[in-house]
Amino acid sequence: MSQNIISVKHISKEYRINKRSKGLFGHLVNLFYPKYEMKRAVDDISFDISEGEIVGFIGANGAGKSTTIKMLTGILYPTSGEIQVANMNPYKERKKYVRDIGVVFGQKSQLSWDLPIIDSYELLKKIYNIPDEVYESNLKLYVDLLDMSGFINQPVRQLSLGQRMRADIVAALLHSPRIIFFDEPTIGLDVLAKEKIRNFIKYLKDECNITMIFTTHDMSDIEKTCDRIIIIDDGHKVYDDSVKKMLELYGNKRKLIIELSSMQIPFEINKEYRDIMVSDNEGEENEIIIEFDNGMIRIDTLIKEIVNKYDVRNIKIEEVGIERIVREIYSGSIVL
Repeated sequence: MSQNIISVKHISKEYRINKRSKGLFGHLVNLFYPKYEMKRAVDDISFDISEGEIVGFIGANGAGKSTTIKMLTGILYPTSGEIQVANMNPYKERKKYVRDIGVVFGQKSQLSWDLPIIDSYELLKKIYNIPDEVYESNLKLYVDLLDMSGFINQPVRQLSLGQRMRADIVAALLHSPRIIFFDEPTIGLDVLAKEKIRNFIKYLKDECNITMIFTTHDMSDIEKTCDRIIIIDDGHKVYDDSVKKMLELYGNKRKLIIELSSMQIPFEINKEYRDIMVSDNEGEENEIIIEFDNGMIRIDTLIKEIVNKYDVRNIKIEEVGIERIVREIYSGSIVL
């Protein structure tokens, strides 16, 4: 059984915010007699992450997600509680700690804009004091896996977004970190670029046993790469379990999209079916959407009734994925 590489115990983070009064007089008073209020961005969060685990760490804007990640990376320190990552305190042992972590920002690059990628890698080699054999081995492996040989000598400014993201991922891995923090690693990428990066992440898990933490708004990243998901809301942890279990518990809803040969009104379903929702598919002529709980209603029976009752041209079945479940958790439709 894998050992915990990250241990977070009852951490909280408070900020002191200047409470400004309105008007010119208020600004003058505030200048000499400032008033402050405390805001708790993170409130008593605890969790452990095992070595080699991939965890999706998500929350709505302002939920405390970024603050927590900054504490894990050592940029911020907690107001209370304890953090241990790879047997180190991230903010007290920061210089030593950063050698064990890598960070990939989807909207920022750690590469020099005007230099060829390989020159930035050589600079990182010196910064991290990476042994020659380790550097050469890692560089060849990751460049081959991410198909970068065709543009590794180009300046970063000439790269497409997908190429830059691949280059940034390699930059974060050259010094053989034990933990990688991914912040929106596939933002703005096309489908093929996203899939290439997701497959590479799976390789890192299976072959390199690297621990990875994702922060992303793209739930497909979570669903396709992560073992586990942690959701925080208003500074509190509201969910912490496997992606599989989340789908088992809350993914029973199904959606039928019924295309009729012509709109037949009223469109009615047997009243014996409970908890079923019928609506028009906005923007699509002659289409009806039926949402239901797969655990309560047999889909074959439902389809049989519809086909026997109406002139149906096509039926599509959609399952509820992680994205909708998370959206309903945020909105309060799903109570955890």
